[in-house]
This record gives sequence, structure tokens and C-alpha cells, in this order.
Amino acid sequence: MWLLRLAWALAVLGVAASPGPGPSPSPSPSPGPTAPPPDKASIFADLSPAELRAVRTFLMSRPELGLSPSRGGPLAKNTLFLVELLPPKKRLALRYLDQGGPRPRRQARAVVFFGGQAEPNITEFVVGPLPRPSSYRPLRFKGGRAIPFAARPMSQLEYELLHRTLAEAMEPLYRLLRDSTGFWYHNCSQRCLTFTDIAPRGLAPGERRSWLVLQRFVEGFFLHPVGLEVLVDHRDPDPQRWAVQQLWYNGHYFSSPQELAERYEQGTLAVARLAEPPSQQLFSSYEPRGRFATGTPTEVHGAKVCEPQGRRYRLRGNQLEYGGWSLAFRLRSSAGLQLFDLRFNGERVAYEVSVQEAIAFYGGHTPAAMQTKYMDAGWGMGSVTYELARGIDCPEAATYLDAHHLYDADGPVRFSSAICVFELPTGVPLRRHFDSDFQGGFHFYAGLEGQALVLRTTSTVYNYDYIWDFLLYPNGVMEAKVHATGFIHATFYTPQGQRYGSRVHSHLLGNLHTHLVHYKVDLDIAGTGNSFETVDVRFENISNPWSPGARPHVPPARVGSGWHSWGSPGRGGEMGPPPAPAPTHAGLLPAPGNGPDPAPAPRRYHLAVTRHHENEPTSSSIYTQNDPWEPLVSFEGFLHNNETIEDQDLVAWVTVGFLHIPHAEDIPNTATPGNAVGFFLRPFNFFDEDPSVASRSPVIIRPLDPPTFSRLEIQRWTPASPGPCVAPGPFAYNGTYRQE
Repeated sequence: MWLLRLAWALAVLGVAASPGPGPSPSPSPSPGPTAPPPDKASIFADLSPAELRAVRTFLMSRPELGLSPSRGGPLAKNTLFLVELLPPKKRLALRYLDQGGPRPRRQARAVVFFGGQAEPNITEFVVGPLPRPSSYRPLRFKGGRAIPFAARPMSQLEYELLHRTLAEAMEPLYRLLRDSTGFWYHNCSQRCLTFTDIAPRGLAPGERRSWLVLQRFVEGFFLHPVGLEVLVDHRDPDPQRWAVQQLWYNGHYFSSPQELAERYEQGTLAVARLAEPPSQQLFSSYEPRGRFATGTPTEVHGAKVCEPQGRRYRLRGNQLEYGGWSLAFRLRSSAGLQLFDLRFNGERVAYEVSVQEAIAFYGGHTPAAMQTKYMDAGWGMGSVTYELARGIDCPEAATYLDAHHLYDADGPVRFSSAICVFELPTGVPLRRHFDSDFQGGFHFYAGLEGQALVLRTTSTVYNYDYIWDFLLYPNGVMEAKVHATGFIHATFYTPQGQRYGSRVHSHLLGNLHTHLVHYKVDLDIAGTGNSFETVDVRFENISNPWSPGARPHVPPARVGSGWHSWGSPGRGGEMGPPPAPAPTHAGLLPAPGNGPDPAPAPRRYHLAVTRHHENEPTSSSIYTQNDPWEPLVSFEGFLHNNETIEDQDLVAWVTVGFLHIPHAEDIPNTATPGNAVGFFLRPFNFFDEDPSVASRSPVIIRPLDPPTFSRLEIQRWTPASPGPCVAPGPFAYNGTYRQE
């Protein structure tokens, strides 16, 4: 049985791998990280650049599709928006992995925007077989629903057209913006304004109306709103029909830019005048300022992670091995990291563990703030995996992998060093004991240093940066964790806004918001026939059998709902009846039925358990952000089919999150401490003992001559000296991501 413990509050990846600077390779030679993956892991490998190009070339050559390049030209055209791996169906993959069945066909998922026809729509296709595609067919969603064109994610072309529309609309406001901010939008080459757009884009299905927050384009522009928000209707495929519908300026609404400009010229407008931003040490920058009171040094390097005898993990393509662990992984453009075929000592623990969605719901007084309900899969959460900085985002000694995405581009785009793998000293022993003799000595000491293997990537979704980690521990525990950092989503300060956040700078309100992250955990404990129970403890009164009249409080287990256990009837203990999914986050998010509920159903549950179905591969989609009222993937429908979940192939859907009340210390960026959430998978009577006893890293110390303790027997199975730690080398960073 494995425990699913919630921590609350609290491809070949088309990849090339590059090691960080460090000591000599491991004394146990193994294939390098650029070696091809084993056949079985490769069925889950992301599409290579050659495969991405082959899919695009094939679809572009089909005259019936009428595809045009994504960049440039009109919006009303047919374009290829996304290409990524379409993983094999689970039953086919298991037949291949476990029964020697045929290798599943390698296929791609392709998303096409059909904007150049009378009834625009979005269609997804299955394209294959790879590496030389020769056919395509529509990819159907559960229920056979069509994808509304208005639900599509934003493209770079649409942003360019939106910029032109806004620049033209802001012409009457040139004087107001110049005089009050020193920056402007219309006809600007220097001292420009920019904008952040808000979603959902409207209040009902089919709408595409976006509130735009205008900001001064300086470093950290997310923290520099100027008090002007603009509502633009851009639903029509023809940008000439786009229009500004409303404006909000410094606490007041206006029907048009002309009305706002007239009020300013008449002298009847309450103008928000902003001070000139300094050329150095801007509050939104990372430039050092101030001093620590203790005077301890910060201008020298701090502690580093090192591998004194080389790497203790093996990376072959997309297969990762460490201690008892082995798994295949990929970085899908649509939603991020996805683990497959997760095993410990050769026995499968989970078929899939993956990130599904990241949500942030805001409150506020300005129209943009009160409308903001971000669902980041709709912003290409898995495709914004920019370069990781060595020694900061990951240790210098980590292995770094490139990723390739074809997302709103006319070919594969390489994101260098988008993923890293490293072994992390946890700073706390995995286990230890000092066995005192209670007379000033001891019988023995034993300890095992704490380490974990980390698989990491990041997603920079405009202002916010998510750091995604999967950690593998030697004792059979896996941890999924995400840190939130980056710039807060902030709006212009007004006195009325203080009900919805904190004033974090002179003209800046940090808006109250809730972060929620959703994971899919397809556990297969000793096979696919699993059951689920919750376990809790409570006190009960019993008669004391050895002292009549006394009534001790004895805490029995297996009542109520607490931690969650999972397993096979023949392995890991008995399974009880499953409880109903428990509601979560009450009061932080809109209640169902209380007006439109643009929250995907997963946010309502800490944990939901369903049967595995091939037509329920994800809990969200890239379309939910812009059509949350009638989501294409309805997670609620996963739960209301009244199916038994006893001795079945089960999937756990896990929601973790936290409430963020912004504060001055979020300037310039939200810090990672205190802003991380996740969950653990822990073995529960799955092994005969702690499997980390197989590690050769413990130290055992026994006295040979008690009570004098002048001679000790020290047992260890690793070299006495760890050797050199960190190889010198200058810091290097590139930061580019280019189409190849």
C-alpha cells in the first residue's frame, strides 16, 4: 500500500544534455545523458526537433487544410498552433512494457486554428506514424464537443494586432499620459507604456473582451501600473472591427478615450501623477541596496552542491535512474512535467504523475483585478521553460537538458537548459539514532545522510515563475513540489482597493489571491487493480484491563478521513470503502451556482479519486482559460458517473495551494520560502523494511572499550574523505531561445 500524503498550507526530449562543471565522472561508468533512451522509456519521449518539423511539413503540405505561417499576415487564416507528443493509450503501453506486446505507434497531437473560414473553429489532430507521418485524423474530446474559436489561447500575432489597436485608441490620451506618468503609448519609441492582459476574456461563452492594465515599460514593469485600464473587444477575426468598450482611470469609469481626454482638458479629472522612476536602484529591480545589520559577508559565494565522486544517478535520454527508482519523463508544451512508469526496485508504483493546471484567483477593486482568474495551461505553461541559470536555479553540478517546443511558432524552438537533474543534500539525516548508555557514554551511533534526486523545470507565465520539482528519496518516498516566485500581479492603488490587498508601494496594490495547483497521480500498486481508503485516528474510552476502574484514552486508527492509502487487495493491507471527495478552499473562491464559476472543478477538492479512462487523460485544457463557463474538459463529469472504485484502475487528482496576501516584502519578487506546496507518495507496508537499508552511505560507530571510550569502531562503506567539492569556473548564462 502507498500513502498519498497531502502537504497543505500548507524525450528523447529533443534534448541535448550538458553537465555542469564538476569533478571526474562516476567511478561506475554508465551511458551519458545524451545516450538514446532505452526502448521502453522512449515511447514516452517528447518529439525531437526532426519529428516536430516532419509533422509541420506534412500538415502544411495538405491542401485541404489550407495552412499558412503563424507569424505575420491576417488573423483570419488557418494556422498550426501546437505540436507535441500524443502519449500512447495506457492499455497499449502496458501491453508493451509488461507483456512483450507490440510497440505503440508514435503519434503527435496537432492543434490547428481554422480562422480563415466562415465558421472559425479549432480542431485537434492525431498525426502519425512518426518519424515519417503519412496520415491525420481528428482527435475527439470526451462527449464529442467542438472547440469554440473564442476559447483559443492568445497568439503572438493577436498580441501584435492588439498592440496596434491600443496604440491607435490611446492617441487622444497622449497628453494625459505624458503629463501624469512621463510615458505614453501612441507613437512611442522611448519612454513607452506597455500592458498586461487579463483573463477570462469576458463574462460569458463566446466573448473575447480583455481588460488591459497599462504600465510603464521599465525593469519589473508588472509593478508599475499607471492607473489606466482599458477594455478591448477583439472577438472578430477582422482587427478593424475591434474596439475599446470602456476605460477605468484612477477609480472612475469612462465610455471612451475621448471622454477621458476631454475631462483632462477641462481640468475636472482627478489625475494620478507619478514620480519619475530613478535610473538606478529602481524598487522593482534586483540591484542590491541597503546593508544587513550584522555585517556578515554576502559578497562571497555561499555553500554549494557538489558530487565529490561523480554522479550517483543515471540519465539515458528520457529515462532517469537513482537508487531504487526508475522513471521516464517528458516536458509537454501544454502543461509541463509528466512522469511515466515510475518504479522502485523494478516494481511499478505509478503509471503517471503529472502537472495538470496552475490557477490563481484574484480579488480587487479595479475591473482588471476583479476579473483576474488565471488558468496557466491556457498560457502555454509548459512551453515557457526558459533557461535555468547554473548555480542559482539549479546547482552548477546538475545535468542540464534542452527542450524543444512547437507552440505558436513556425518551427521547433530550442529552449536551452530548460530542465535540470541533480542530487540534493537535504541537510537532515534520512534517519539516525544515538543510543545512550545514560552514564555519559553510548552503545552505538548510526546515521544515514539525507539526499534526494531532483528533477526540475520552471514556467515563467508572464509575471509569475513556478519552480516545478519532483524529488526521489532513497526510502521509497516521492515528493511533488512547486515554488511560486516572480512578480506579484499588482494593480493601481486606490483607497477602496485596500479591502482586497495590501499597499506595497506608493501607487501599488498587491492583490489578494489564491494559488491552486492540480496534479494527476495514476498509481498502480502491485498492478492496476487498486482500492482506496482514508485513515485517521481519534481517542476513545475503554476499560483498562490491567487496572480496574481506570479508563485510559486509547487512539485506534482507521476511522474518519485523514491520510489517504492506496493499494492492491493482495498487497499492503486491507482497503476500506472510499469517502466522498472533501471540499477544500471554502471561502477563498466563488461557490458553485453563485454566478458564473470560472473555476475548473478540481479546485473544489483536496483529493478526488476516479477510475482510469482513456478519454479522461487530463483535468484541464489549454482552452479552459478563455472559456471557463463551458469548459471543454469537464472534470466534474469525471466524478458524477457513480462508478465503483474498489479493485479498479484508479487515478488520484490532487489539489494543493495557498492563499497569498501580498506584502511589502514581495518587492521586488515573491520569495520561495513559505510559498511552496506539494504532496508525498509514501510506502505503507509495501516493503518488509525501509528500502534505504540498501544504501551504502550509512555510518555506524561502536565503542570498543566502554566505559573509557578511547577506541571506536567506525563502519562506513564510502571513502573516508569526500575529496574536492566544487571545481572553479566563471558563471555563464545565455538566455536565448531560438528557432532552429
